[in-house]
Amino acid sequence: MLEVVVAKNRELRVIESVTPIAVNDEVLIQVAFSGLCGSDIPRVFHNGAHYYPVTLGHEFSGTVIALGPKVTELKIGDRIACAPLVPCKNCDVCHQGLYSLCKNYSFVGSRVRGGNAQMVAVPQDSCFKLNEKISFKQGAFFEPVTVGIHPILMAGGCTDKNVVVLGVGTIGLLAVQSAKAMGAKTVTAIDIDETKLDKAKTLGADFVFNSLDTDFIAQLQQLKQIDANQLILETAGTPITVKMAIAMAGPRAQIGLVGTLHQDISMTHSEFEQILRKELSLFGSWMNYSKPYPGEEWRITAQLFAENKIDIESLTQASLAPHEYIEEVIALDGKPSNGKILLEW
Repeated sequence: MLEVVVAKNRELRVIESVTPIAVNDEVLIQVAFSGLCGSDIPRVFHNGAHYYPVTLGHEFSGTVIALGPKVTELKIGDRIACAPLVPCKNCDVCHQGLYSLCKNYSFVGSRVRGGNAQMVAVPQDSCFKLNEKISFKQGAFFEPVTVGIHPILMAGGCTDKNVVVLGVGTIGLLAVQSAKAMGAKTVTAIDIDETKLDKAKTLGADFVFNSLDTDFIAQLQQLKQIDANQLILETAGTPITVKMAIAMAGPRAQIGLVGTLHQDISMTHSEFEQILRKELSLFGSWMNYSKPYPGEEWRITAQLFAENKIDIESLTQASLAPHEYIEEVIALDGKPSNGKILLEW
């Protein structure tokens, strides 16, 4: 079979390799689409992989073509989206169903071979079955959709809440749509990119603000209809946007920290005081799993896709064969993409 490997830092190759065999509770998947995640960028360009060569791809879909001898939940021909976390299921947090917090986990597409291969063997529990209403391309978007839904569920849902999404890259734009579909009273999108803000408006955002405008927080707070009962999702993952979330928050707002910081954050005593004076609730959101595995996030995503409430076409930068995929990824030169880049097998 063929696979796309990160041979070493900043070097992608298409290679021929031996088709894996499904053992024990594994199934062999013929991959349809595999998406490039923002977390893959450091693995390609910034020496961020656990090892080299590595076959990335944790956002993928495909068809079951072979079964290991201990497989009981799947059959040949089943169409699946991959839930890439492989928790140990033996530790204290796993017993509580807090699979995202497992410390003894494996992960398809970073720690073991992922979907950037024509075929990949994964545990049956990592296979979320797709019904006939859901396409393979939608299946490759399950993982990033669930990243935005996880903090919404952690916050007790978003029904009748005023949801603010700070940073509308792919994750943020999916979160805008998910919050709208899950009953948010209003959804507000904030970014520095007018193109992304226009897209957010098209995808259902009620209000948009460019954070480069020096008075945007004052403008936002003047909208009294969105100042109360807030759920703010910080998806950009920068020190300045975390502090923005605190500054813009209304009374007793919930702030879900989704984006991963790669720089230290510091704040003044007056910035910190806002957390106290507004009685804010800040919480971290890590990955996208709950019980029963892989979690309610995945079942909600399936429902939203089946009901055509999530648009992925406008979020897709390109869907490419292996060599063209490599060219598109290398052209990023370590920077984020403008949309999802898909490897199509």
